[in-house]
Amino acid sequence: MSGTSTADGAHGGPHEGADDAGRAVRAWRRAADAAVLLDGFHALKHALRFGADVPVALAVDKAAARALADDLAPDVARELAARLVEVPGDVLRSLVPRLHPTGVAALAGRPERAGNLAAIGRTGRTTPVIVLDEPRNLGNAGAVIRLAAGYGATGVVTTGSLDPWHPTVVRGGAGLHFATAVERLAVDELPAGPLYALDPEGADIRGLTLPDDALLAFGSERSGLSGALRARADHLVSLPMRPQVSSYNLATSVGMTLFHWSAHSTRAPGRP
Repeated sequence: MSGTSTADGAHGGPHEGADDAGRAVRAWRRAADAAVLLDGFHALKHALRFGADVPVALAVDKAAARALADDLAPDVARELAARLVEVPGDVLRSLVPRLHPTGVAALAGRPERAGNLAAIGRTGRTTPVIVLDEPRNLGNAGAVIRLAAGYGATGVVTTGSLDPWHPTVVRGGAGLHFATAVERLAVDELPAGPLYALDPEGADIRGLTLPDDALLAFGSERSGLSGALRARADHLVSLPMRPQVSSYNLATSVGMTLFHWSAHSTRAPGRP
């Protein structure tokens, strides 16, 4: 019998692998400008888990990526194996800003803005919306989105110029943009709901119960809350901090606040 056996056990002609790689690379180049870059195995894993449309996925070593999936994500292992196409390392490096250590990259369609806005603005939300007021650090924004997804937050909204779907933010969020609603809005476009803004002059959070439909707003580490956001706030809230410590990292502040919310809410993940 002529032909070669592929990693999936199918048989094809001697150039089948090269043909598949060529088609996948061409598809990547056609889609790249409008798509979301999923940088690494974990970003692809999370995107698939939460229903992202992934038209093309590439790996330097498909067998190694499949082994990772079998070990760390058996729930999506079959789907991941069906989508991945193996390409040479130099080819994948030419397509991405920086090759992830797992040697995996993929493209996904961005969720419809209308759907995200409907989720964020829904009356009777059962989990908070995180508002990052004029954030500056792309990696921190990604870490916040990862936290929000873990706590089951309704969404993450940024104000200002930072694009919350920037590839560096998606990398920091490990693909979990698809597990929550992520959008950029002006302060006057924020959805309805009680807005609790974190500020050193606010009331100690330990004396408060944060409602499930709250907007939880955080200023930038350098500048704090903008005037517009402060004016929109219903409550100013502070985190406990010893004297002479100037601030917490943004993602740390968000994590502390979400933990406090989750400790008092029956809607938080894992609560009976």
